[in-house]
Amino acid sequence: MTIHGDDRVTWFRSSAKVRRGFCTTCGSPLFWDPVEKDTIAIAMGAFDSPTETRLGIHIFVADKGDYYDIADGLPQNAQ
Repeated sequence: MTIHGDDRVTWFRSSAKVRRGFCTTCGSPLFWDPVEKDTIAIAMGAFDSPTETRLGIHIFVADKGDYYDIADGLPQNAQ
């Protein structure tokens, strides 16, 4: 994957374990980077075109609003 506009991304260390990447133009959250792991999470809403990506799991469902109904049969983690 190629990131265009990386000069408009800023990072905020939100805890000792995580940093978050934001667009400096609009403030949109783009990345979630657990600093002790070799992975990074990317906000799917940041993509302009179809990604052909599918969900694999729902996380933090214990904190979801009561107006959300998750009924797609995927695994759900409370946290």
